[in-house]
Amino acid sequence: TEGGTLMAMGRTLNPHKKPPDAVYALLAKDLDAKAAGAADTASMLRGGIAGLDTAAGGSFVKASPAKRLAIVKGIEGSTFCNTVRGQCSPSLYDNAMAYAVFGYPGSPWEKGGYITRGFQDLKWLPAPPVAASPPPYFG
Repeated sequence: TEGGTLMAMGRTLNPHKKPPDAVYALLAKDLDAKAAGAADTASMLRGGIAGLDTAAGGSFVKASPAKRLAIVKGIEGSTFCNTVRGQCSPSLYDNAMAYAVFGYPGSPWEKGGYITRGFQDLKWLPAPPVAASPPPYFG
């Protein structure tokens, strides 16, 4: 399906193991919404998807990750590739599912900021010396 091909391209452009397919489905949904509002965008997306399948020898979705990467590199800079790539960031990373996967606690504004809520929660780094984190100055 066209949606599946866009999801596979999204995974090729932004390869992560943790996010479920539902996160990548948001990319297809958002691109579909863009296509619904403009016939030229819809035509460009359909042509790009068909081109991916042709380059893969039938199905971009069924192609190996290495072949997908080579195909996408081959269309780098095209309007189709730039459109999909440009939509990846908002679609894949600005949603509650992605926040949960990547450990983003959400907007700090409503909860008083990061100073007392997770600013120093770097579990993947050793604790810094006290001198590296002086108390905030509110004078």
